[in-house]
Amino acid sequence: MNRNQVLPQVALPADPGALRRVDLSSSQAYRGEGFLAISMLARLAQEISTIDSKDGVKWEAETYFEDSPGEEPKQYLNLALKGHLHLLCQRCLQDYPLELTEKRQFALVASEEEADEYPMDDDLLEPLVASQHFDLLGTIEDEILLSLPLIPKHLDGQCEAYITTFGDEELDLEASEKPENPFNILKDIKKNK
Repeated sequence: MNRNQVLPQVALPADPGALRRVDLSSSQAYRGEGFLAISMLARLAQEISTIDSKDGVKWEAETYFEDSPGEEPKQYLNLALKGHLHLLCQRCLQDYPLELTEKRQFALVASEEEADEYPMDDDLLEPLVASQHFDLLGTIEDEILLSLPLIPKHLDGQCEAYITTFGDEELDLEASEKPENPFNILKDIKKNK
């Protein structure tokens, strides 16, 4: 019999404060979903250019156990994120709307040592240390930040590069002034002899 069929599935709270302390070290499976406004995610808010009333991220999380022959059942976390954000385009310095859709899967392990030794054969499955006070909200925010583009910008042809006029006047003045010839001093010295 599968362990998931025996254990009750506990509902994760939608309250962001309660997501900071989820007991993933227990033998329970969790499932939950909710919506996080940008204001609830301080690190993400620093990356956002403007905040619209509908901006935020809808999350879904589920933990489950998978039996392994001859071993303890392994626990996994599936995390799905879908949201709408506004970043600053680095080409035109204007608003850049971003539709975010991410799905991640994690293997929950008991210790840092276990996480370090976890085989990295599968790039899609990362180890996370499960604890009695697991910060699921922090993990959700981490995954949102990791999914943001390194250099946010519109697709080619959708915007024009921002052109600055800073310093152009100084360049015009310098170009119109004729630089002094350093040999004029030598000419004056030669005349005085």
